[in-house]
Amino acid sequence: MPLPYRPARAYRLPLLLPLLAAVALAGCSAFSSLTATGADAPDAPVARRVAALQPLDALLIGEQHDAPEHHVIERETVEALAARGHLAALALEMAEEGRSTAQLGPAATEAQVQAALDWSDKAWPWASYGPAVMAAVRAGVPVVGANLPRSRMKNAMADVSLDVQLNGEAFSAQQEAVREGHCRMLPESQIVPMTRIQVGRDRAMAQAIVKARKPGQTVVLIAGAGHVVRTLGVPQHLPDDVKIATVRLLAAPASAAGPETSPQTGPQTGDYDRIWRTPPLPEKDYCAEFKRQARPQPRT
Repeated sequence: MPLPYRPARAYRLPLLLPLLAAVALAGCSAFSSLTATGADAPDAPVARRVAALQPLDALLIGEQHDAPEHHVIERETVEALAARGHLAALALEMAEEGRSTAQLGPAATEAQVQAALDWSDKAWPWASYGPAVMAAVRAGVPVVGANLPRSRMKNAMADVSLDVQLNGEAFSAQQEAVREGHCRMLPESQIVPMTRIQVGRDRAMAQAIVKARKPGQTVVLIAGAGHVVRTLGVPQHLPDDVKIATVRLLAAPASAAGPETSPQTGPQTGDYDRIWRTPPLPEKDYCAEFKRQARPQPRT
């Protein structure tokens, strides 16, 4: 019986239980011509940081699920792109592939939006994600589920074709991430099947981006940081002609993760195009919580 899929670190793998609107920039040319030099500074407004990355077909935001500041940045990103008419869609790890708000109008209620996305508030607190979702809905932009449906995960575990979606080195690294993400508590026999699920989820998110893509606009993907790693995650499953940027939202001191703009080399600094830091969270032993949840409960 496989252990529940709950990662040890919210910034690495996906299912851990877990300022105003955008600054308007004057003119489209200003939106696309900013350079990363000053615009990407840690204290720069989110709208300016997003502008510095343009033009893009997709912006992949990798969050730590339990970091409140990350949800604020996500909402401001949606608002910034929507304000310029540049938001093609908001794609979410938090909703399953096939779910969408496309049939709802901008005046839809939160209850209608949650129903359209088949939202699980227990797994993904609506209070955290609702503001970004509703900002897209109010702007008339579709919100789409991007995650592999749970009904297909069992098949994914046995799907050997997923083993070759990444090169050998990357697939091995993904297996190690699964071990680490489960606090090294998974039996070794489950590592490859669980890695296939991770790869299948990344591929599903990439497919959602491709389906939602629009010329001259940007699809925003919100997912756990492990999903947007350039060498392992969603970027590996996107066509070469899809221009992307990956941003890791990192709740940590400024000294914890190297330069703000990461070079495309090295096992850690090359994982993302940008690292946007937020204040560190109180220390939390995710493995202790994971072990408690995985421990068999006594019969009553």
